[in-house]
Amino acid sequence: MSTKVEIDTDVFQTIKGIAKDKKTTEKKLINDILKKKIEPPMNKIPDYLIANKDTYNPDPESFLKNAGFIKNVKSFDAVKLIRDAREGR
Repeated sequence: MSTKVEIDTDVFQTIKGIAKDKKTTEKKLINDILKKKIEPPMNKIPDYLIANKDTYNPDPESFLKNAGFIKNVKSFDAVKLIRDAREGR
């Protein structure tokens, strides 16, 4: 799709320099920046809340695939379980 956008001269000069350094085009660089900034917020957890940044995978498909991997045949009392754990039983 083609559209016309007016960009300040100093901003475009910066984009031009970055594109040259990264050996890419201004168009691709602008699109990449916009895609990163327009990411849907519902799947994004702020970095300061992620304790395991090195291993964190925000892929929702992976999450759903791994969700529910613990299955219990019979029901249990969660309150009793926590009390027992606290008391060291």
